Amino acid sequence: LQGISLQIPQGLITGIIGPNGSGKTTLLKVLSGIHKPGQGNVLFDNKPLREYTRQELARKIAFLEQNNATSLPFTVKEVVEMGRYPWLKPLAPLTAKDKEIIEYALECFGLTRKQEQIVETLSGGERQLVSLARAMAQEPEILILDEPTTYLDIGHQSMVMEYLRKWHNSLGTTIIMVIHDLNLSSQYCDYLIVLEQGNFVTAGTKEKVLCEELIAKTYKAKFSMIKHPVSGVPQFIPCFSD
Repeated sequence: LQGISLQIPQGLITGIIGPNGSGKTTLLKVLSGIHKPGQGNVLFDNKPLREYTRQELARKIAFLEQNNATSLPFTVKEVVEMGRYPWLKPLAPLTAKDKEIIEYALECFGLTRKQEQIVETLSGGERQLVSLARAMAQEPEILILDEPTTYLDIGHQSMVMEYLRKWHNSLGTTIIMVIHDLNLSSQYCDYLIVLEQGNFVTAGTKEKVLCEELIAKTYKAKFSMIKHPVSGVPQFIPCFSD
């Protein structure tokens, strides 16, 4: 990343888009405090991230990487319970409030009936929902996701994004995600940031950012832009040579 300067709007769903290798995942790791910037600062509530303890950050920011589901034989409920760890003292048991939060997260993502099932036995989309339920149990102010729909079929992509929007609408959580699918970003994101080769290109509402000329220039490809027949948001169709 080179000379990145931007502000993430609070309470919106922000998508980070751009070609492969443009620094999107690196930016997420800097924003979450996993990577420290070589220069400058990342500020949260006007306070540099480096001044927060790891536990303080874990209470404020949940970060889900690609393929983050555990490969160990934990049940769905056990994985969701892990989201409460930042709020517990060492070796302390779950309180009644913790259990209530866990049950709510399971219910929100439709996992109550599967809570005793081993996570490894679930489909890819269901495992992603378990990860999201764990993050909800963490009660973060900010949810950061790295390509939450990667490797999912179109049905599970839609399911995951709908659950994310439901979470956002009910709790007002600020959501920041890297997303490759321009059409999904148009349907579900309020605000977009465009990167290219480690550089900031532009940011703004999807109506401002998702224009045919900018997308074609950034991705070095030809697209036709149409309006979604139901929502009216921009949709992009690749144009292939004969």
